[in-house]
Amino acid sequence: MSYSFCTLVVDDEELYAHSIARELGRQGVRCDLAFTGRAALEQASRGCYQAILLDHRLPDEDGIELIPLLLARQSGAAVLVMTAFHAIPHAVQAIRRGAEDYIVKETSLRPIVDRVLELRRRDEARRAMPPVPVQERDGPTACSAAMRQVLEQLHKAAESPETTVLLTGETGAGKEVAARYLHRLTYPAGRPMVAVDCVALPHALAESLLFGHVKGAFTGADEARAGAFEEARDGTIFLDEVGDMGALQSKLLRVLESRAFCRVGSVKEIPLRARVVAGTNRDLGRLLDAGGFRLDLYQRLSGFPIHIPPLRERHDDIIPLAEHFRAFFAEKLGKAIAPLGAEVRARLLAYSYPGNVRELKHVIERAVIMTDCAAIELRQLPQRVLSEPRTAPEASPGVPLDFVPGIDTLDALEKRMITRAMRRAGNVKAEAARLLGISRYQLLRRLAKYKSSR
Repeated sequence: MSYSFCTLVVDDEELYAHSIARELGRQGVRCDLAFTGRAALEQASRGCYQAILLDHRLPDEDGIELIPLLLARQSGAAVLVMTAFHAIPHAVQAIRRGAEDYIVKETSLRPIVDRVLELRRRDEARRAMPPVPVQERDGPTACSAAMRQVLEQLHKAAESPETTVLLTGETGAGKEVAARYLHRLTYPAGRPMVAVDCVALPHALAESLLFGHVKGAFTGADEARAGAFEEARDGTIFLDEVGDMGALQSKLLRVLESRAFCRVGSVKEIPLRARVVAGTNRDLGRLLDAGGFRLDLYQRLSGFPIHIPPLRERHDDIIPLAEHFRAFFAEKLGKAIAPLGAEVRARLLAYSYPGNVRELKHVIERAVIMTDCAAIELRQLPQRVLSEPRTAPEASPGVPLDFVPGIDTLDALEKRMITRAMRRAGNVKAEAARLLGISRYQLLRRLAKYKSSR
């Protein structure tokens, strides 16, 4: 029997894993099994999977920590995290790491099997439809004031093609979309843009993949090969998740300082003509403090820093983005689906989107696939969107709120909360902003306001 849909089941409870594989096998889904995190990574390096069922607790790894490593090896796979306990913080963390969903283990395997079969139907729908040419949008959706400011900064950065740009923001916020828009603003059509996922760079081959190698440079180098920097030529190279570059930091620093690089095994310098754009979801300030990132490299990369705010801080962008994705997937799947109704819009606006724009895209894609009607209904939205309302920043549990009637003004209360957060965070602004539930930019703006009012 031929199987077109493959699933990797990762669970240290071998009997449970075999039970899942048996049930999915009856539905025509082929399953490979792994009982440890290490075995899962080995399987992901060898096989090709459309879905990965990943246990939260493994004997050698935290399943959530494995998500980006597995996706680096299986970029097209949908990761479903399984757990014996329902914990919203873990679900949020899993989705931020790139998981598609979070499933609580029950006595019945039916919820897991149904979710995998739903993924298979989505995969089959994608394969059945011929590619539909969709006109590329001019840039990121910018209905909110925060994103309009981002677009202004991108336009300014485009005026200086040699300036290195550092894009910061949470996973899924749209850093690569911003990088590609900057590339289009800067160069005429036809110039190359090369994107490199620094998390996915294999340690042994990372230098070769970035800078290329000459024939015989190392065992297996049977022919010369150009690296990403060379392929970018006079265009753009986007180093995504540069905070995870590790041992190559010193080599990247030298390239940025000298504007030249060498292939592995050669001393011949090749001029760097491409613009370097770096992206990271890590707080490089905290990495600097912990010794995990070089200060001189940070200074070189942040020639023009631009922060992409998370979707929860861009409330005005949610519905325009959702409508764009609805139209895109409806056209792709050949469906006539009306604009979103009031109830669906209300639920989309009430959700906090830990996975940011990427999560919203997946939510709408799933809804378009699931609906057989002329419009998307509430029942086509994932349960997490229907059951988890937005938590306002002011209700953040990180800093207690104590209002003194008759004494406090709103400014005084806000100032006291900021002071407490800064003290609790050891004056690390990014951590204080996280405790307060606001962005670092918003915190800096408030600090400046209170400083000027002294």
